[in-house]
Amino acid sequence: MSGPRSAVVFDADETLVDLRPAITGALVAVLEEMRRRTPAAATVSLADLEEDWGAVFGALSAAPVQEIRRAALARSLARAGLETELDELAELFFARRYALSRPFPDALPALAALRPHHVLGFATNGNSRAERCGLAGQFAFELYAHEGGLPKKPAGEFFAAVVAAAGLPAARIVHVGDSPEHDVVAAQRAGLRAVWLNRGGLPRPRGLEPDAEVSTLAGLSTVLNTLTSANA
Repeated sequence: MSGPRSAVVFDADETLVDLRPAITGALVAVLEEMRRRTPAAATVSLADLEEDWGAVFGALSAAPVQEIRRAALARSLARAGLETELDELAELFFARRYALSRPFPDALPALAALRPHHVLGFATNGNSRAERCGLAGQFAFELYAHEGGLPKKPAGEFFAAVVAAAGLPAARIVHVGDSPEHDVVAAQRAGLRAVWLNRGGLPRPRGLEPDAEVSTLAGLSTVLNTLTSANA
C-alpha cells in the first residue's frame, strides 16, 4: 500500500503556536524579578523590554533566535544595572516562555484531520520546539534553523532540507505559515506551494500571490484537497 503522496509543512510561531501570550508572560516574569533585585528597575516598563527586542532584532536577524533574545534581555537588564545576571534571568525567561506556550485552538484539530492523508512536517526559524509547545508527536519530521548548520528561512537551503525530509518532490509539498516573505514567497521560490495563514485579516501585500489564503487552520483541509488533487 502506497503512503501519502503529498506533505504539509507548518511554520511554528503565530501559525501553530500562539506565541505572543507566552512572550508577554515571560517578559513580565523577568521584569518582576528585575524589580525584586534592584530599586533601579522600578522605572523599567514592559514596553521597554518589548522595545529592546525590536532594537536588536534588525541587526541580528540572521542569528539564532535564542541569541537574539539573550541580546535583547542584556539590553533590558542594562537599564537597571543588572548586566551580570543575564544567565539567570534568561533562564527564567525561557522557562516561562515554554511553560506558557500553547497551540492555537485550531491547530491540533487541523493536524488530526490532515494526518491520515498527508505527511506532516514542522519547520521553524524560532525557539518553539514542538515537544515544548504542546505539539509533541504530531509530525513525521521537525526542522529547526541553526541545527546542523541549517540557515533560516527564507534561505533556499532551508526549503531544500524540507523537501529532503518530506521525501517527496517539492511540487507535492505545501508550506503553511503567517509570514508573506518567509512562508509564502520563499517557499514558492523553492518550488513548493504555499498557503498564507492570515489570522488577522491583513491586506495582502503587493505582489504576494499565495496558492491559497486562509484565516484559520480549520479551513485548511478543503484548500489542501484542491491544491494536492491538482498534482494527483
